[in-house]
Amino acid sequence: MKILIPPSEGKARTKDTKTIFSSTNFRFERNVNQVVRLLELIDDEDLRSVYGTSPEKASRFHRQNQDIFNSPCAPAIERYTGVVYEHINWLSLSEKAKKYMEKHVIIFSGLFGMLTPLTPIPDYKLKMNVLSLQHHWNPILTEALQNEKSIIDLLPQVHRKAYQPNKKNVTPVDFLIINKGKKTAAGHFGKAVKGEFIRYMSENNVTSVDQFNGFEYDGFKWDGSSFIKEES
Repeated sequence: MKILIPPSEGKARTKDTKTIFSSTNFRFERNVNQVVRLLELIDDEDLRSVYGTSPEKASRFHRQNQDIFNSPCAPAIERYTGVVYEHINWLSLSEKAKKYMEKHVIIFSGLFGMLTPLTPIPDYKLKMNVLSLQHHWNPILTEALQNEKSIIDLLPQVHRKAYQPNKKNVTPVDFLIINKGKKTAAGHFGKAVKGEFIRYMSENNVTSVDQFNGFEYDGFKWDGSSFIKEES
């Protein structure tokens, strides 16, 4: 079983200066090189739209991305600092739960394709929904996942476009809110519960959808297809 989760926009500057990305023999190194070469084609005036920041920050992020192969690394699970990862709280997990995550969890990334929690990566900034990166990674990630017997998809829609799911073995899991009878995506409010759910699966060695019923957080409950919170 594989559990697909998103990265976070927030990243720690933590680094292991002994490990440079070019020395890690990363599985998708050739494909990452293709993305870096694509970045080299971007005109200066387009940087702001690609990175969604001020021109000064965009220029800094751009240089950072182009130099990733010479940059020091940290494990992906320690690099990402967003709400989902705060609630996973990696450092407080049991060793058994950490091994579960490394075995089962896959993080989708616009720059790196897909990572395990302990994959060493440098600091970077690049979303999946720019420069047609979803189309770049789609055939690569689809092939990488094609032989998995069971996939639990916790990805947001933008990352789901980066692979072609097999309806027979992929279970998409969404976090929804019902307000006055209307269902809407939990959005930012779903990030905390998603992190708690990943933590729950890790600590309880969840291996099938049948075990989802045991999880509840902040009013979110499993209804057989999604985690739903009803608001009055």
